[in-house]
Amino acid sequence: MLAKTLCYALVGVDGIPVTVETDVSGGRFMMIIVGLPDAAVKESMERVQSALRNSGFRMPQGRTTVNLSPADVRKEGAAFDLSIAVSILSAMRQFVMPGLEEKLLIGELALDGTLVPVRGVLSMVIAAREQGVREVVLPAGNAREVSSISGMRVFPARTLSEVAAHLSGRTPLKEQAQVSYEELLRERRPLYDLKLVKGQRGARRALEIAAAGGHNLLMVGVPGSGKTMMARCLPGILPVMTLEESLETTRIHSVAGLIEPGQGLLTERPFRTPHHSASLPSLIGGGSDARPGEISLAHNGVLFLDELPEYPRSSLEALRQPLEDGEVSVSRVRAHTRYLSRCMLVAGMNPCPCGYYGSRTHPCRCTQNEIRRYLDRISGPLLDRIDLQLEVDAVPVSEINDSTVPEDSATVRARVERARQRQLARMKETGEACNAHLQGENLKRYCALSPEARRILEVAVEKKGISMRGYNRIIKVARTIADLEEAEEILPVHVAEAIQYRSLESKYWGK
Repeated sequence: MLAKTLCYALVGVDGIPVTVETDVSGGRFMMIIVGLPDAAVKESMERVQSALRNSGFRMPQGRTTVNLSPADVRKEGAAFDLSIAVSILSAMRQFVMPGLEEKLLIGELALDGTLVPVRGVLSMVIAAREQGVREVVLPAGNAREVSSISGMRVFPARTLSEVAAHLSGRTPLKEQAQVSYEELLRERRPLYDLKLVKGQRGARRALEIAAAGGHNLLMVGVPGSGKTMMARCLPGILPVMTLEESLETTRIHSVAGLIEPGQGLLTERPFRTPHHSASLPSLIGGGSDARPGEISLAHNGVLFLDELPEYPRSSLEALRQPLEDGEVSVSRVRAHTRYLSRCMLVAGMNPCPCGYYGSRTHPCRCTQNEIRRYLDRISGPLLDRIDLQLEVDAVPVSEINDSTVPEDSATVRARVERARQRQLARMKETGEACNAHLQGENLKRYCALSPEARRILEVAVEKKGISMRGYNRIIKVARTIADLEEAEEILPVHVAEAIQYRSLESKYWGK
């Protein structure tokens, strides 16, 4: 007897439909899976046999062949277990299950028949909906992940027996009530608030500009000056993620296996802070199955690199292209895929190995050669891609003990969102979301300078030896400052402030 069920394979963050065909025939007992399965899929036969037996179902007695079609797409992971088990039950005619080929079945099976959550469910469900599938049965632990996907009936299940009873019509599962994205947003609670940051007025201003325009930021300062704390506050002042942004981000995290059972769509912008010992594949993406790296996991959020000079030079240089293009292509022998990587790079570093070069309170112990070697770990091309370069110092005790409560993140975010709305309205024809993404003709069109502002910028470029990329990035920052001030034209004062955020190259790197 032949039976078919529907499942999906993952290629990057995209779901590919897979028809699970099972044929149960006579002869000597044998079970085999074909269709380019990996080791985890091959092992599913052992899990499925135990799950069927421990759930009280009859086992096939003859030759059982399971084909995963199309055969030229590699199948990975344990998400096919449920589809395989149901197709075997249907092929043996233990149950009458109408319309199986129109229902998506996802889930790993434990040996006792319990359904175990799997990675990549969001991508599979979105792909299935786009291709006309309207019903999905999945592990209860994955249900909340797809709770905001409209147009799809979601049936969470806990065991193989529940699934069989549901598909046969004996005991239907309770359909999950889908919730709107707006309801999920009401539950978001940023972990860090700017009201906890005392002093650092200049740094707070730079954070606001960076958030308003999506600009990259470098903070150079002594230990304990608050660089990490301020960086962690950045997601809280960025605009609230749209549903489209949330789906993009959650899909990447789901494919990487970072969505916890019972967790829904991500509503808080990601903040990724890999350790400086992280390898190049872990930052950019890779491995034998081309998994997303930290720069893709930070998509629509912040990638924070603390102690920037401590990262391997090769890893930092590999970040340049993804930061510029907003996507990264990962190619391996067995896999090739593309991941989005449109994020803000925020970096922190000390001014020297001991950390106190230029400090007003601690003497520096480093020689000039040690300082030079330390700073030279950061290349000029990477510095060129950082729009705002900021120096921070330790906060005086008087400001720490000041009872005045600084502005909170909600107040700053309101100004940032107004500036972003101006950008969206101005650049709606380009599809770009913020000033940092402007390129080529769009930059000239939307960031025109007044004659006086242009003269100021030209003088600064000649005096400081700023590159053409740096020149364009100063214009983008000036445009963002003008948007925060609700000014239509980029004025000299906006350009002058933007130029100040490029001063560290000449002070520390001699440029």
